[in-house]
Amino acid sequence: MGTSANAPSGHLLVVDDDQEICALLKRFLTRQGFRVTTAADGTEIEQILADWKIDLLILDLMLPGKDGLSICRELREKSNLPVVMLTVMGEENDRIKGFDGGADDYIAKPFNPHELLARIRAVLRRTRLAPQAANAGDGRVLRFGTWRLNLSLRRLQSENGTLVDLSASEFDLLATFAERPQQVLSRDQLLDLTRGQVEQPFDRKIDMQVSRLRHKIEEDPKHPDLIQTVRGGGYVFTAKVEHNEKPAA
Repeated sequence: MGTSANAPSGHLLVVDDDQEICALLKRFLTRQGFRVTTAADGTEIEQILADWKIDLLILDLMLPGKDGLSICRELREKSNLPVVMLTVMGEENDRIKGFDGGADDYIAKPFNPHELLARIRAVLRRTRLAPQAANAGDGRVLRFGTWRLNLSLRRLQSENGTLVDLSASEFDLLATFAERPQQVLSRDQLLDLTRGQVEQPFDRKIDMQVSRLRHKIEEDPKHPDLIQTVRGGGYVFTAKVEHNEKPAA
């Protein structure tokens, strides 16, 4: 495990069994103002997260022992730590699996370090600014169906009080839908609204995020009632949404 000096931009954890990639990313990202910790596999992640406040995880999909997808899924059960997945060029199924497992973004190897930097900054900007934007909404809670979506606390709660674990990207997508009920949103619109930037589109990314959301909020994900597909158009959130309810004390 290696750790660079303190830096104000954030603390990144790079997990990759390729020592050259770890060394390259550590040098490059440190020059960009980040603190960088590296690990060769998943065995050190739990201890690193216990010892340090990590702001974002850069995780290789193909690791010895426990693979990156399994690590990401386990992480999602207890944390919303942003994850950028490293995948193999041309392996679309691997990228889809990465999103399905809870990754916030992906980049294919071999990659341009500057593109990775842009994706890291975009994910960090989204996760850091989202709570501030929610606070500007004066503690709004959106109700739809049997769900309560607290925009300030970034929390989804069922009517019986059960909290649902959502990744940062899942929460942003659900909030985007809930704030625009009955409105058909294209995949490109959803990418722009949830990321706040223009990027090269990856058509299946939104589809996989919608699929993950459906499995968490729909009674029957295969026949969804809340998030419906519009053929040739995108998606529409069909639920009636009640706005401006103050959260319970």
